Amino acid sequence: MARILIVEDEPDLVLSLEEDLHRQGYETETATDGDQGLKLGKKGGWDLIILDVMLPRIDGFDVASELRKAGVTTPIIMLTARTQEADKEVGLDSGADDYVTKPFGLRELRARIRAQLRRTSWEAEEVLKFGNCEVDFERAELKREGRPVEVTPQELRLLEVFLRNPGRVLSRDQLIDAAWGTGTAITDRAVDTHVFNLRKKIEQFPSEPRHLIGVRGLGYRFEK
Repeated sequence: MARILIVEDEPDLVLSLEEDLHRQGYETETATDGDQGLKLGKKGGWDLIILDVMLPRIDGFDVASELRKAGVTTPIIMLTARTQEADKEVGLDSGADDYVTKPFGLRELRARIRAQLRRTSWEAEEVLKFGNCEVDFERAELKREGRPVEVTPQELRLLEVFLRNPGRVLSRDQLIDAAWGTGTAITDRAVDTHVFNLRKKIEQFPSEPRHLIGVRGLGYRFEK
């Protein structure tokens, strides 16, 4: 049973989150201000932290930053009513792994939670497998049907982003930020070229991809 820390000061939202997460089989504990959330977060033992930005005493940005400085690697999903891109950037830079803007649907949050829990469970694995491929990120090796496949460092980084986000449509901008780095000067066409090359290495029929699926007008989705 995954243990989730909820750091949120809105009583109604806390109650709604706890009820829904308990129905999903998660164990929860709640902190209602940033100071308490920071202390509980540092205590450890959590599989995920849901962290509001607008908190009494210490805001969520500072809580996330202090947790990361303390060596806490637990995934953090930030909740906020702020919609400015700059605020999202601050949240992610402070150490958050994902960012959900209020108001949000519980179904969306559940999906984000599952994605983060899958990611951390995969990080504990030495080798990740999909289809007839397996990839060892520690050794920077890709194999298909048991045979080594030559792959560039950038293709490997791109593949890792897809593997950490199965079933999620990722825009080209998101792929650039995650696989190349925020602010990197690279075109959408270059992203498409890397995806095309990666398909040739992991797909049995690259022209009819099973894993790296293009979503018209949006980006790409990875399916195991």
